[in-house]
Amino acid sequence: MRRRGPAGAGPSSGRLAHAYLLVTVLVVAANLRGAITAVGPVIDDIGDDTGLSAGALGLLGAVPLLTFAIVSPLVHTLARRMGTEPAVGLALWVLTAGTAIRSVAAVPGALWVGTVPLAAAIAVGNVLVPALVKRDFPDHVPVVTGVYSAVMSSFAAVASGIAVPLAAIGGWQLALGAWAGLALLGALLWLPRSRSHTPPPDDDPQPLGVAPWRSATAWQVALYMGLQSSGYYLLVTWLPQIEHDRSGTSPSGAGWLLFAMQIVGILAGLAIGPVLHRQHDQRLVAAGVSGLMMVAAVGLIVAPGAHVLWVLVAGASSGASLVVALSLFAARTRTAHDAGRLSGMAQGVGYLVAAGGPTVAGLLHDATGAWVATLTLVAVVAAVQLVAGLLAGRNRYVVEPIVRAAA
Repeated sequence: MRRRGPAGAGPSSGRLAHAYLLVTVLVVAANLRGAITAVGPVIDDIGDDTGLSAGALGLLGAVPLLTFAIVSPLVHTLARRMGTEPAVGLALWVLTAGTAIRSVAAVPGALWVGTVPLAAAIAVGNVLVPALVKRDFPDHVPVVTGVYSAVMSSFAAVASGIAVPLAAIGGWQLALGAWAGLALLGALLWLPRSRSHTPPPDDDPQPLGVAPWRSATAWQVALYMGLQSSGYYLLVTWLPQIEHDRSGTSPSGAGWLLFAMQIVGILAGLAIGPVLHRQHDQRLVAAGVSGLMMVAAVGLIVAPGAHVLWVLVAGASSGASLVVALSLFAARTRTAHDAGRLSGMAQGVGYLVAAGGPTVAGLLHDATGAWVATLTLVAVVAAVQLVAGLLAGRNRYVVEPIVRAAA
């Protein structure tokens, strides 16, 4: 099938057009994590100011994931009706509004009300960006995936690192609300693409075969996606508090340690991209990076004196696992259309699985008064992720075309 050109991209053709496509995709990527990772370092301040328990704060960390789970399967329908580029543009405007609303402390419930549209907007980007990458950069999917994952993780790391300093200036409200500015910038930069009505990537008639919801391979990809997300968001939400309680790390120091974890994740994600590009079977890579998280969690339990090392190992695992998960959307499908369908299904199911991570972690801490049970949960999740990786990494497609017999 001939690949559709980048309609509505702004610049007319050639290298400039592709550079523009890449830059705008990276602008979206920059907005897909920071508004969420800014919460962890100031979660204690939020609890003190609002009176929320650890369980309720864990639920606050789970709300974005639950929203991802609900919205992700609907994104392809939204893109079909609006066009892919307008859908992404709308998401950036909604992200701007949701992030701003969440930080308005004077309005009761704004913390919760703003989080839902914020997360819904991020879900749109989560689903559509992998499909756009497969459409616009079909020969370089793992590498481009690694780059946009690196940008996404970079801004997530910065959000973690500067949250406490910003809170010292204007409270946790500034630490969270500042990211509305980046979303606004992204919405403005995306405007040239929003003017087009491009259908979802490779929006051709559905090929004959098994739909993602009825494919065992799709469910294995979804499980891998969910488990790696569960471990990541659990740590993003609770690692600063774990470090403060177990190692006596200051709130600012814990925030910067979370920053360092994500920087290592960026490097690991960039490194794993070329490896995936050379392989059709991802089982060993998917299992190996999952095993690193097991090592990190066990290390934090049995050798807390080396907590910095274990946090960095966890970062390498989470960064590489994310790139593996995103690459599987393309590797397990034949077209960008199918990649979009798999992305929506896998992220919907996956984030539903992931939503339990922060909430259960908070409840375990409330029940035990310590963090050992939570770290044990991280190790168990990583072990199941390893098994899912061995299954999802096999060289096969979600949709296997049915060959019609000659009449």
